[in-house]
Parts: sequence; structure tokens; C-alpha cells
Amino acid sequence: METGTGPAARALLALEVIQASPGITADRLAAKLGVSERAARRSVGVLRDAGIPIESVRGPYGGYRVGRGLRLPPLTFTAAEALGLVMAVLDGHHDASDPASPVGAALGKIVRALPEQVAAQADAVRRATAPAPDRAAARPDPQVTATLVGACADLRRLRMWYRGESGNQWDTEVDPWAVVVRHGRWYLVCWSHGSRGRRAYRIDRVRRVEVLDAGFDRPAPFDPVEVLEEHLAVGWEYTAEVIIDAPLDTVARCVPRTLGKLEALDAGTCRLVGSTGNPWWYAEQLAALPAAFRIVGGPELRHTTGVVGQRLVDAATNDQESRSTGQVAATSVDGVAVQRGTR
Repeated sequence: METGTGPAARALLALEVIQASPGITADRLAAKLGVSERAARRSVGVLRDAGIPIESVRGPYGGYRVGRGLRLPPLTFTAAEALGLVMAVLDGHHDASDPASPVGAALGKIVRALPEQVAAQADAVRRATAPAPDRAAARPDPQVTATLVGACADLRRLRMWYRGESGNQWDTEVDPWAVVVRHGRWYLVCWSHGSRGRRAYRIDRVRRVEVLDAGFDRPAPFDPVEVLEEHLAVGWEYTAEVIIDAPLDTVARCVPRTLGKLEALDAGTCRLVGSTGNPWWYAEQLAALPAAFRIVGGPELRHTTGVVGQRLVDAATNDQESRSTGQVAATSVDGVAVQRGTR
């Protein structure tokens, strides 16, 4: 029944099993390790000799557990647990209370290593909190993400297999510049050799990656968040061109880069040029502008902005007739249907 694992390695495996299953009996520990019960007890002895406080309780409900003491037992994470924990910190995973998930398993190990009073409070919050799911979040495969991050750090070109929003799949070579987490979504900001331009790809849509031998130089200066937000403002179905009656500096403070590019026309006026897949969403963003504006480009956006504006007026005046007119007008503009789509 004995395995070829050495005593030290077997002791570390025993520690991980005991940490994961407090109260485990000697026979169950032996079964987990694939050794005899006597060998399992020897592994516990090795841990105690190393100063790790392994407690044992006699009786039918007794077993081994890691005791609380000044010396904390070492933590051992699987690759999936380590990657999942780092990604959870970055984008706010909501599965920390699930011990079966990599994030929940890793967090459980940390809690078990804390002093008892601190651990009790942390574990109570972990078990009692019920976070609302982020429906916009799209969490990618941890291994794919780790490969992309490594290629960014090593300045190595990639071949990437990607599935677009429509379901079409293709592969392309890219120079990966940076990985950016934005609103629960992970993006690869890169130079695409197939498109011959800067691109931002959703990492949750990356099917597979292959690291190539070729290297590259990252552009300098380079702000990955700025590049991503500028990219998210272009290439959408509906165009937008808006004249805003306020100085560029004033408008720039309240207009996110995802709406488009701002440019000054004169000292008191600026222009916003962009595109969107959802004119309704875009119109709602324009409604928050702190100055008068007019839409000079984009018939879909002009129409939806009028409907949104009429609804606001109706809400303030309680005009039932105007409200009904506005709802009917929302169906089309110049014979072109305007649907509520994704951003």
C-alpha cells in the first residue's frame, strides 16, 4: 500500500489534507494519502517535529486538526486556487462562500491559518454575506489569462483563437501589450497583425493561445486603460456626433472616453465623435451632460435622445397624452428600427 512519496513530501500532503478536512481520522487520512494508517501517523509525527501544531482528539468524533499557535502552518495552493484568488481580488468574484470553487477553497485555507478570534469573524462574514451577482461580469479561464499575462510580461507574440460576439471564430497573431480589468470584464489590449491596428479582445472569448518565439516592443508612453476605453468607443453600429456648448476642459471631466473622442471647436464649444451599439444607453449618458448640446450626426441617436428627453419631460409634467405619443415614436425612425442592444 505504501507509495513512493518521500516522508517530507508525504508530510506536506498530510498537512494539506488535515487543513482541508479538520477532524479527519487516521484511517481516512491514510486513505487520502494512499498509505497505511501507521505511515499516516508517522507523517503527523513529522509535522509535529517541525513545530506545526497538529492536535488530535480521541473518541468516535475525534481526529486530527491544525491547532492555533504562534507559528502558522504553511499554506499550499493549487495553481487553480492561486490564479482564482488573484483574479477574485481584481474583479470581485462572488463565489468565495462556495468551498467547492477554487476561490472558496483558497480562502478557506487562509481562514484556517488565522488566529481563532480573527478567523471566526472572517468566516462569519464569508458564510453570511449574500452578494448580488454582477450580470455584466464575464470571467475568463484562469489558465488562458495566466498565459496572456505571462506573454505581456515577457514581450512574446501570441497566436490567439477567438470567438466573436456573433459566434464566428478565427485565429490571429497579436503583440500582447497589457491585460485590463474593467467593470468585471477582462480585456487583452494588443497590436493585431491581422487587422494591422490596436485592438482590445474580451479574454472570456479567447478559446486558446499559443506563445510564439517572436518578440516585440511595447509602445511608450503607454496607458493600457486609456487605450482600452478609446477602443470601446469606436467600431460600433450607430455613429454619434454631438456639439456641446461648453469648453473642452469642462466637458472632459464628465464624459468617459468610452463615449468617443472630444475635440475643441472654439473657446466655448467642443465636439464629441463616437459610436455605440445601444443608442438608448448613449442617449442616457448625454442626458447627464452639464451643458446644452445638439446631435448633428447619427439619426438613430438623434431619435432615441428625443424619446428619452420626452419621457423626462412627461415625468415632470405628468402629461399622459405626450407620454403615449413618445412611446409610439420609439418604434422606428425614418423607417429604420432602433433596437435596444448591447453596449
